[in-house]
Amino acid sequence: MTDSIISPPSELDIEQSGAVEAKMPVIAIIGRPNVGKSTLFNRLIGKRRAITDPTPGVTRDPIPERWLLGNHPVTIIDSGGVKIDREGLDGLVAEKSLSLLATSDAIIFMMDITEVTAEDRELLEFMRPFTDKMVLVVNKVDTPSRDDLLWEYYEYGYQRVLGISAAHGHGIEELEDMLLGMLDMVSLDEAPEEKESVKLAILGKPNTGKSTLANLLVGEDISIVSNIAGTTRDVVMGAFTYKGSDFTVLDTAGIRRKNKVDDDVEYYSVNRAIKTIDEADVVLLMIDAIEGLSDQDKKIAQLIVRRGKGVILVLNKIDLLAGVGNQLDAIKDRMRFLFPILSFAPISAISATQGIDIGKLLDTVWGVWKQLNKRVDTSTLNTAIKEWGEAYQPPRGSTGHFKVYYGTQISANPIRFLVFVNKFKDFPPIYVQYMKNCIRRDLGFTQVPIEIDLRERKRNPSLNDRPKKFNTSETSPKGPVSRKLTGGRAVAKPKGTKPGNKASVTKSAKRTAKQTRNAGSKKRG
Repeated sequence: MTDSIISPPSELDIEQSGAVEAKMPVIAIIGRPNVGKSTLFNRLIGKRRAITDPTPGVTRDPIPERWLLGNHPVTIIDSGGVKIDREGLDGLVAEKSLSLLATSDAIIFMMDITEVTAEDRELLEFMRPFTDKMVLVVNKVDTPSRDDLLWEYYEYGYQRVLGISAAHGHGIEELEDMLLGMLDMVSLDEAPEEKESVKLAILGKPNTGKSTLANLLVGEDISIVSNIAGTTRDVVMGAFTYKGSDFTVLDTAGIRRKNKVDDDVEYYSVNRAIKTIDEADVVLLMIDAIEGLSDQDKKIAQLIVRRGKGVILVLNKIDLLAGVGNQLDAIKDRMRFLFPILSFAPISAISATQGIDIGKLLDTVWGVWKQLNKRVDTSTLNTAIKEWGEAYQPPRGSTGHFKVYYGTQISANPIRFLVFVNKFKDFPPIYVQYMKNCIRRDLGFTQVPIEIDLRERKRNPSLNDRPKKFNTSETSPKGPVSRKLTGGRAVAKPKGTKPGNKASVTKSAKRTAKQTRNAGSKKRG
């Protein structure tokens, strides 16, 4: 399989309705190192997508991102700094950045108001043919005292010159208005919905072939490929279509162990690579077929499973194997043995450099994505739970039997189920794993991670706190009391006699008797 069956998005995408939608305009940010390109890029898109650091040449690969300019979707690209010395990676970075000039619809050429270097002057001359679609943006106008310095940049003969402060946000609105005018756009009240696509993140150790696979899938060199470990620093994005479906691929930096990360730039690169797990639907965990599985691969896989994402173990570089008949099967068996946490994850063996079995890999990706977005009816799930319980009942605990009542699926992508039980405390984990295995086997979630949340069922108070039955005969301190049934009519409760008030009753009787005697003596008199 070669990249011939994978097609990058064309300039005109024909929708099913027959309408034609033009591709998004492209805006590129060009300049020498350390003029603030990545700072401006992050400011415009509203998030820290590109790594910013005082070290020159941090950005290497072009970093595209969808940006709403006046609610119009456009693609804005942060590029690597262009240096005069173009040896090694610097030459590849400069070549990649300058290649954006011809394909971009608008160009932001950035300079630093504090100094003009030889690299700036070289770029000023190189940019002359692109004057019509370029704006000269002078950065770091952070204080009013630097406003007057802006006039010196008009001498270079460019018709659009704008002073900004990318760090503080000064002049950003003016830049957006200028770009809208250059692209013949008018601000919209509402932004159009983003088209759905399957998001792939490629993760793994350095030098496992992540960038090679990303370039093959997209059909162009979106990432710089080099034998130097750690070439990719930022997350590089690309898009392609396969069998009528849209895919977005995220190429990430190689993830090394913490004790081997010795500078700030690599630290931020690793953090951004890990963050792409949350943005992706399916993660391709690249493993070198020659080196085999490592402890670092296991740690990356644990992060993926913990977030409930689909994961495929991609065994790359199979073209370099010795050629023994069952060598590939032996490698897969060893991976299953050493990697029980991913017993559900499919293994796909490919060669990114030779384009071997890429179609099989994408078919597997599509199958995993479909399972991630699958939902099961509650009635179907509860019927299955009853059958699973009849086949294997929960074990007995120290406080009695555990019971599973019913359950429901509460989310897809990630797959989560909520199961109600009689007792949450000390519920046997082995039975939770049993239910997971049954869900995979019987409900069609064979290739995705599953999470089951337990909740203790609270019985209805009306069932627990029933009123006492009415007795026609009750016992009082003075003996049995007979009560007459009233047929549902309201009857006042008889006034009770306080047991400690006997002295008061006696005094009242004596007082009544005395009053009676006195009344009799007065009549006789």
